[in-house]
Amino acid sequence: MKKQPHFIPALHFHWLTRWYDPMMRCLFPESGTKAALIAQAHIQPGQIVLDAGCGTGTLTMLIKQTEPGAIVYGLDVDPQVLDIARRKDGQQAGEAIILQQGTATCLPYPDGSFDRVFTSLMLHHLTRQDKQQMLREAFRVLKPGGELHIADFGKPHDFVMWLISLMMRWFEEIHDHILGRLPAFIMDAGFHPVEETAQHRTLVGTIALYRASKPMKND
Repeated sequence: MKKQPHFIPALHFHWLTRWYDPMMRCLFPESGTKAALIAQAHIQPGQIVLDAGCGTGTLTMLIKQTEPGAIVYGLDVDPQVLDIARRKDGQQAGEAIILQQGTATCLPYPDGSFDRVFTSLMLHHLTRQDKQQMLREAFRVLKPGGELHIADFGKPHDFVMWLISLMMRWFEEIHDHILGRLPAFIMDAGFHPVEETAQHRTLVGTIALYRASKPMKND
């Protein structure tokens, strides 16, 4: 029997997974954050898009709804959240998205497969080494000129967010995010330029949006 890879579930414990979507709606301005992340990507018809660490598929499906002409993949290591995503996808009208099980640190796609790669609230589950590996994998599977779009915990941008960060910074692998190291990790993976495009206040701290490009071959 094939051994399942070790991973931190969406809400840290498997038994909480069923409550993931309701809790996300309570803790985060989820619809606004995800809509802003998609808007900054300017997805065009015919482009191929990956949502790495797609969870229950909320962002994946919103990408497809925003640009029905795009080919949209969702990938997650957790079979339990993928089951939820498949049930949600089955209830949607129109063309289905492509949901697959796999790890973000070893993406099961050839080099240069995608025009856009998204990841939302997934990187903070990964160790520093795995964050860096995931970013290298995103760079690998993007076409030259393709873009990476990230929503995740960022450096506190006001006093209230800083106070919240004192409690959150030791939760899972958030510490590097709160110290503002994520843009440097993205650049180290080969992306240029790297831009923090927005910051959102939430009950658990600052959520930052990032946009990064894979240079064209002649750059």
